[in-house]
Amino acid sequence: MRLTLGFDTSAAHCAAALLCGDRLLGSVQEEMAKGQAERLMPLLQELLADCDAAWRDLALIGVGTGPGNFTGIRISVAAARGLSLSLGIPAIGVSATEALAWGLRRPCRIVIPGRRDLAIWQDFHADDAQDITPQQSPLDALPPGPPVAAPVVSIAEGIARIARARAMTGQSLPRPAPIYLRPADAAPARDRGPVMLP
Repeated sequence: MRLTLGFDTSAAHCAAALLCGDRLLGSVQEEMAKGQAERLMPLLQELLADCDAAWRDLALIGVGTGPGNFTGIRISVAAARGLSLSLGIPAIGVSATEALAWGLRRPCRIVIPGRRDLAIWQDFHADDAQDITPQQSPLDALPPGPPVAAPVVSIAEGIARIARARAMTGQSLPRPAPIYLRPADAAPARDRGPVMLP
């Protein structure tokens, strides 16, 4: 069997879904504020085992590219690139808003509540060419737009389904790359000159 694996760590979770063609074989989402780097690969291995599958059965990887948690996005994208190279299969990046909009009637708006009373949002229209990229605004100050819609699939399932659809077009797609809406919270340390060791 040739399967599609989708996964995401762009928020306070570790999420994965496995497709065989259009059929969902299994999915899992574990809520966690930290520890995604340690949990992601075991979680993927467990999902494959629960579906009686192995790494060699994978034909495609879909990965969440954010926007969201800076470190979480980097974890997933790095894992997807590594798996793609080691397994010799393509990895396709999918934004969090696209994944959550999968299967919804258009026009619609996806809103992902974030920290500090901010929200990530994106409007989706019947004509995909009109779609804008993900935006970030205060949750109580979103601009006018289409109605906010509730997702009909998990984020990992949406990632897997969109990655599969993109792979079927036969077009050459770029390597997954993180989507950041703002710089990282951590700032580099100031240069204090040479450190003298005792």
